[in-house]
Amino acid sequence: MVGKSQSLFKEKPIKVLLAKPGIDGHDRGMFVLAKAFRDAGMDVLYAGLLPTPEEVIDTAVNEDVDVIALSLLNGAHLTVFKKIADLLKKRGIEDIALVGGGTIPDADKPKLEKMGITGNYGPGTPLSTIVKHITERATEARKKKLGFR
Repeated sequence: MVGKSQSLFKEKPIKVLLAKPGIDGHDRGMFVLAKAFRDAGMDVLYAGLLPTPEEVIDTAVNEDVDVIALSLLNGAHLTVFKKIADLLKKRGIEDIALVGGGTIPDADKPKLEKMGITGNYGPGTPLSTIVKHITERATEARKKKLGFR
């Protein structure tokens, strides 16, 4: 089974959904991330501006993504990111990783981690750090899809 999972990782690129849920129209950083992920060989989807948490989850499920990458710059991350994490749990979805980013105070990062939202990188984080984190989380998500725990 290990060989089968290794070939799955090689044959199917990591699929990432970028989303700016809530009221935040600053999406320039999302395009920078999209390019970095694409250049790293990932398939990238962008949910557009202002999707609802339900739209984010529906898109992620319909598109069979490995990772949902959220970004907010307006200070609503504890509320909006939590809503998305709660929807994933409510729907029993354990095989999609959830990562965050934006202008997130250091004091809020442990709270987000406790919700299952990792990364939480801010402006100025090296793109290689974010790509590495997304790759690690996608690997974990794919293992769950294959039945590994």
